[in-house]
Amino acid sequence: MLRKLVKYTFRALVLLLVFLAAALLAMRFAIQGREVKVPRLTGLTPSEAERVANSDGLVLSVESRFYSPAVPEGRIVSQAPAPDAPVRRGWKVRVAESLGPQRAAVPNLIGQSEHAAGINISRRGLEIGTVATVHVPGAQPDTVVSQNPSPNATEAASPRVGLLFSAADNAQLYVMPNFVGKSVAETSTAVLKAGFTIGKVREVTATADNNSSVAVAGTIVRQYPPAGQRIAAGAAISFDVGK
Repeated sequence: MLRKLVKYTFRALVLLLVFLAAALLAMRFAIQGREVKVPRLTGLTPSEAERVANSDGLVLSVESRFYSPAVPEGRIVSQAPAPDAPVRRGWKVRVAESLGPQRAAVPNLIGQSEHAAGINISRRGLEIGTVATVHVPGAQPDTVVSQNPSPNATEAASPRVGLLFSAADNAQLYVMPNFVGKSVAETSTAVLKAGFTIGKVREVTATADNNSSVAVAGTIVRQYPPAGQRIAAGAAISFDVGK
């Protein structure tokens, strides 16, 4: 009885292994049956490339445009995945369209507003690329301070021009130091030397309200703006001075 049970168990295991092997083999053939090789699309027009890709069950996506002296304008200049790469049906093939040789130099946009720079870029058949803003002391607010490609470039790879603008509030800011308890004469000299101006200077009597009970005559008991506040260059600083 035990020998029969072992015999039947062994047969069942063999049949199970055969079934699993057949299932894996069938799955492999099924996956391979859904795979196709990416066709060569470079040199075709986007409409031609789309027809070729769709015939193999693939999806075409024109991702970008580049200048190319070798590939005529309106033709595919590059693709990903590369030709003959195995992919599944429904895969997206990303391509770049050629703009042909660069026909116009990149304009000089330095110092222009965003509106003016946009007009100059579009007039030359170019496009605005990445836009960023940075604080540049001394630069006119909301104007171009840098560009990529550089002005008058004639070997640009892409029609996109990246622009770097100065911040709208481009004044350099400083942190107000604490002058309380210091001599008003020495402080005024330091403030003027640093490029700021002196506002109102009032003499006040020492009281608990202005925290000047320990103030020495001629020393600062209160300041405007207060310590820690951000101020622009040339701002006026006022003092209350003990008497």
